[in-house]
Amino acid sequence: MNHRNPLKNAGINVSFEFFPPKSEKMEETLWRSIERLAPLSPSFVSVTYGAGGSTRERTHYTIERILTETSLKPAAHLTCVDASREEVDAVVRQYWQTGVRHFVALRGDSQTGVGGTYQARPDGYRNAVELVAGLKAFADFEISVSAYPEKHPESPDFATDIDLLKRKVDNGATRAITQFFFDNDVYERYVERVRRAGIYIPIVPGIVPIHDFTKVARFSAACGATIPAWLAERFQGLEDDEQTRSHVAAAVCAEQVLDLVDRGIGDFHFYTMNRADLVYSICHILGLRSGAEQAGESDAASVAA
Repeated sequence: MNHRNPLKNAGINVSFEFFPPKSEKMEETLWRSIERLAPLSPSFVSVTYGAGGSTRERTHYTIERILTETSLKPAAHLTCVDASREEVDAVVRQYWQTGVRHFVALRGDSQTGVGGTYQARPDGYRNAVELVAGLKAFADFEISVSAYPEKHPESPDFATDIDLLKRKVDNGATRAITQFFFDNDVYERYVERVRRAGIYIPIVPGIVPIHDFTKVARFSAACGATIPAWLAERFQGLEDDEQTRSHVAAAVCAEQVLDLVDRGIGDFHFYTMNRADLVYSICHILGLRSGAEQAGESDAASVAA
């Protein structure tokens, strides 16, 4: 497959997702990743959020640190899980006072985990449609929401799934970020369906580098993302060969992203798993450079001239 030189592509934008650390060691890993990726000037970085006070506190602490110690623009994940409207609204006020102006608004997974049956609280926001409306009633936030190229596993059909997305857009969502996928044709067909439904906000592909194929395959089964046979074959026999597995993961992700670039896609959201190396490699292939790298290229060009 012949790819045009990504260095000549204007308007490539990336964003990165992180999750709040659960230990001091994980916090060190997270901040090494943020420091590694920050020079690539992402459009924003998001921090995930789960049910329970401790998770909320870790998310808020991470967001605050990003705001105070970096020039990055953070987007705070917000869910409807295990919280009343008053509790969610209090979290929004707290984020507003901190300086957050962008939310990733999600219904959230079941309290029993991915694949379980979700139960809304009677006094809470029932779903992301209501949550988006609540955010917009508070302030004119930038609001990203989820989208599912292979439909949400709880949706009975695509029509229902896309109607839900349209209601989120009607209530003020400004961007949709997809669940990860590995077949770009699936993404392209989904975008066509969405446009036919009258939805015109950006549908940003969510990209997951495969650090651990077994874990990704297990999560894919729970969330309804298809693992193509060819992809499984790429990682076959590499369970105990970390170095080769890393090379294969970089190649697979690069192929997917460059094919999307060839299809005219310019925005990408990377699920980093708090690990920077594979994401940094893909961004380099896309033509994104840190300030130091740009300076080095300029110096090299001057010498050559």
